[in-house]
Amino acid sequence: MPRLNVADFEAQARERLDPVHYDFFAGAAGAESTRQDNEDAFARLRLLPRVLRGNDKRDLTVNLFGRGLSMPVVVSPTAFHRLAHPGGEAATARAVAAAGTVMIVAMAATTTLEAIAEAAREAAPDGDPTLWLQLYLQPDLRFTRALVDRAQAAGYHGLVVTVDSPVFGFRERDHRNGFHDLPAGLRCENLIGAQDPLGAPRPIVMPAEATWEQIDWLRGVTRLPILLKGVLHPQDARLALRHGVDGLLVSNHGGRQLDGVPATIDALPAVVEAVAGRIPVLLDGGVRRGIDVIRALALGARAVGIGRPVLWGLAVGGSEGVREVLDLLRDDFDRALALCGASSVQEVGTDLLHPAAVVRP
Repeated sequence: MPRLNVADFEAQARERLDPVHYDFFAGAAGAESTRQDNEDAFARLRLLPRVLRGNDKRDLTVNLFGRGLSMPVVVSPTAFHRLAHPGGEAATARAVAAAGTVMIVAMAATTTLEAIAEAAREAAPDGDPTLWLQLYLQPDLRFTRALVDRAQAAGYHGLVVTVDSPVFGFRERDHRNGFHDLPAGLRCENLIGAQDPLGAPRPIVMPAEATWEQIDWLRGVTRLPILLKGVLHPQDARLALRHGVDGLLVSNHGGRQLDGVPATIDALPAVVEAVAGRIPVLLDGGVRRGIDVIRALALGARAVGIGRPVLWGLAVGGSEGVREVLDLLRDDFDRALALCGASSVQEVGTDLLHPAAVVRP
């Protein structure tokens, strides 16, 4: 059966995955209302296309921190890819690199960040893929610094600090299923201490005591661009500017942390207004079609991230499945761009949204 959209991939992935692992990927916190609203909120925004604009050739590219991307769609960090497919994060990295966009590698990856980088280099057309590493700032700053140093040495181009997780969200599906540990043979490879490569991974500590001082510390130990993932409040966006942050990712963790927060597309405009163009703002959560990319760009996002769709592609077809998902979204975005009368990402603005549907900060 042909796979024509992300929902088709999810349906096939559900058939292939262990039900417990499917629930881990698909599930969210609490009643999962935010997870659903992430998708539903996009549908509340109606497009208002232009016509006769001579847009037979369209430029989908975007530049982020000096790196050219083939489209304004990046891969957001998700954990445990080897639960979806034996190729794990390396398979994902090959597809993302071949597609010419960014993979944000999760701290809780089941493949080392170095092996992911090597797989990406092999697949990138120019041998120079764009990778960012996602971090939870650990109380042991020496361990955090070691991860940063490893990322820099492996050729990563940015750091994405998840800041919406002072504690773990309560995910009822996982508790009902008793899913609390990876199965035998899998582990979080980047949580192994450098002094004990054969030892057990250390647990990720949710940094409830973290403050802006830790961001200042990180800014002082790396020259890589730093993005904060999980910013929803405009005042936090303004604070990020004061602390030298290079970019923001408006995100509610796919609804997996605090249920009942706004859909990310609803939170986006106020964050964009707060930073006033001084740093790029990205968005993830609920992006499933090319028109969703248009909607996010129209409200000020520089690019969008996708998480679960990548996992569905990986489960269905390994690296080729991920590439199929990315190609599907690229084609759908290109078609939507043409139908909106735009020739490039830069031409997408609020004028393409019906005024009655624009979310106001």
